[in-house]
Amino acid sequence: MMSRIMFSMCGRSWSLPIGSRSQGLRGLRNYGLSCCVNALLQSFSATWELVDLLEGWNPVDKESVPLYLRKALLAMQSDQSQPAPHRDFLHCLDRNDICFYVQQDADEVFLSILNLIQQQMSDKAQEIQSLYKVTMETYLQCLECKHIETGTSFLLSLPMHIRESHDSLEDCIRFFFERQELRDGDKCYCERCGEKKPSQQGFKLISLPPVLCLHLKRFRNSRGYTRKLHYKVTFPETLNISEILAAEALSERYVQSDSQYSLCAVIVHSGVAMFGHYTAYVRHKNQSWYYANDNSVRQVSWKEVQNTYGGSQREDTAYMLLYRQTPEGKQQEWSSG
Repeated sequence: MMSRIMFSMCGRSWSLPIGSRSQGLRGLRNYGLSCCVNALLQSFSATWELVDLLEGWNPVDKESVPLYLRKALLAMQSDQSQPAPHRDFLHCLDRNDICFYVQQDADEVFLSILNLIQQQMSDKAQEIQSLYKVTMETYLQCLECKHIETGTSFLLSLPMHIRESHDSLEDCIRFFFERQELRDGDKCYCERCGEKKPSQQGFKLISLPPVLCLHLKRFRNSRGYTRKLHYKVTFPETLNISEILAAEALSERYVQSDSQYSLCAVIVHSGVAMFGHYTAYVRHKNQSWYYANDNSVRQVSWKEVQNTYGGSQREDTAYMLLYRQTPEGKQQEWSSG
């Protein structure tokens, strides 16, 4: 469950109005294949917790990724009609081995950017990590001698394995925390037996972050061929983890009051596995939804966001979901937005 599939998709420009802008939000030009980074920048812009951390930081290295990210995000907030300048940020990523002129995967780039920010903002690395960190208890039991190993692990993005039988995000979350049997080529080493044995693996949730990132794994690699899964996966505008997971999936250390979330960004992939385009739906502080397609930004309804659920006839599918932790007292306010 912890493994990642490395694959790529390409971006392309779409015939939308140049310089389009909506309610103080600015678009971003597509420099070749930069639509992946463009969509992620829009989600970072909607994550004001990250913006606040960057604004309060004193950079030492004048060529660092977080410094250029801060400049790009501030430019995106300025009151101008033209697309925000962000080419310096793209070149900075390129110097750090994230090439904007080749095909990229949004979740891989997201994690790479976060890792670079942590490395280059060493004085605030823990704060950056804590913003997205999901902490879990790990459980591994040998199915022959019954020996149990436990530990603690964390992820900055939860991989949601989707199947045709799982038609909702809630189902995907429950499946992630179900115990899985590991047999054949997936056997794990048992310290007591001294060799690889069939095992049972599982996770228990310890804590959730202020911003919860869920990666819908819509791509499968089989015999050297990567295909996209267009299965329909619904997702709610508000999410309560405690209401989704069974008690056995929650650690004794889990705090129930931290379980309420509101959707703040959706990274969308359009097209097929080896050729596609990234866009983003983002929800800003005024609680309205906006659709960012490179240089074009327009206000939309929640109903339009729901069009990214997927299905056999839909190429535009949600690929990453970002939820913001919401105090229960503010839940009604968010839901009415």
